[in-house]
Amino acid sequence: MIANQQQTVQHMVQQTIALRTNGKKLHNITRQVEAILFQSGIKMGLCNVFVRHTSASLIIQENADPDVLADLETFFSKLIPEEASQYRHISEGVDDMPSHIRSALTKTSETIPIANGKLALGTWQGIFVWEHRNLGHTREVLVHITGC
Repeated sequence: MIANQQQTVQHMVQQTIALRTNGKKLHNITRQVEAILFQSGIKMGLCNVFVRHTSASLIIQENADPDVLADLETFFSKLIPEEASQYRHISEGVDDMPSHIRSALTKTSETIPIANGKLALGTWQGIFVWEHRNLGHTREVLVHITGC
C-alpha cells in the first residue's frame, strides 16, 4: 500500500517596518505585522519579529486597556532609575544605560505562530515596540515570515 504524500512548499517573506517613536512608551505594531502577513499569502507557519536596537525592545502585551502599558512603564521607571551617578555609561545621556538594562530585561524578538492566515495571538494580545529612550528615534523592526 502506498501512503498519500502531500508536498508542502515553504515560502519566506522578509520586510522591515520603520517606526518613528516619540519618546519612552509602548508602540503597537500589530497591524503593520498583520499587513505584511496578509500580503505574504502564507496561511500556516511562523512570524518572527526582531527589533534592531539595544535601547528598545519588543513585547507581546495587553492591547485593550492602556492602563496596563502605563503600569508597565511606571514599574520599569522604579526598577531602573535614570540617575547618572549609578552608571558609568552615560555618554549619550542619563537615559542611555537604563534603556540598555530595560532592553536586556525584555526581548529583542518575538515569534508568533500563524494559523489560517492570521497571527495566532490571544484575544487581548498585541505586539509592541517599547521605546526606552526619552527622545524619539526611528526604529527598525525586521519581520520574517516562513510557512505555506
